[in-house]
Amino acid sequence: MLSTTATRIFFRTATITLPSSSSSSLRFFSNPKPTLSSPLHTSFKLLPSTPLSFSLRTDHTMATSTTKSVHDFTVKDAKGNDINLADYKGKVLLIVNVASQCGLTNSNYTELSQLYEKYKQKGLEILAFPCNQFGAQEPGSNEQIQEFVCTRFKAEFPVFDKVDVNGDNTAPLYKYLKSSKGGLFGDNIKWNFSKFLVDKEGNVVDRYAPTTSPLSIEVRQFV
Repeated sequence: MLSTTATRIFFRTATITLPSSSSSSLRFFSNPKPTLSSPLHTSFKLLPSTPLSFSLRTDHTMATSTTKSVHDFTVKDAKGNDINLADYKGKVLLIVNVASQCGLTNSNYTELSQLYEKYKQKGLEILAFPCNQFGAQEPGSNEQIQEFVCTRFKAEFPVFDKVDVNGDNTAPLYKYLKSSKGGLFGDNIKWNFSKFLVDKEGNVVDRYAPTTSPLSIEVRQFV
């Protein structure tokens, strides 16, 4: 029975050359618009003394991931400028998805600021990424978020462009973070203030729950 489930198979472009032979023949299926009722069918016959060359090509090639570390990513700052995370090579990073109207906001921002003040001279950087996916608790614009963080908490660490951390529009950086360190109940980010610790080489070394106190995170052994 012929299944109606379509499966796309991707090939890279390739050229094949066959030696001439009066007795050789080749059957090659090439209908550009095959359907269940119109199967692929075309025959080619090799002519004497004439090598045959043809190419196989599709409209897409399968992507091969070359991502090796957090340093391979580029993100947007709050003003929309590109920031290459390779600029943070040699720094220990704590990457956090933040929100301004969460029950965890006060404690996390306060302790993140304290942690940054304690270790920034030793090579710690905190990268905050606003996200509005959890209870719509980060509804403001980038400008409003910056003003809130800097005015209320005097935060000195960078707050980047608002991102999605789950779903179809997940930021590439967060896809990598989640694939590197899955959570207790799956890879998805569970709530605001989930945290990823990244070493100086850009490797994700640990993941922390939203309720984990920033001051309890052992960054000292990495800075």
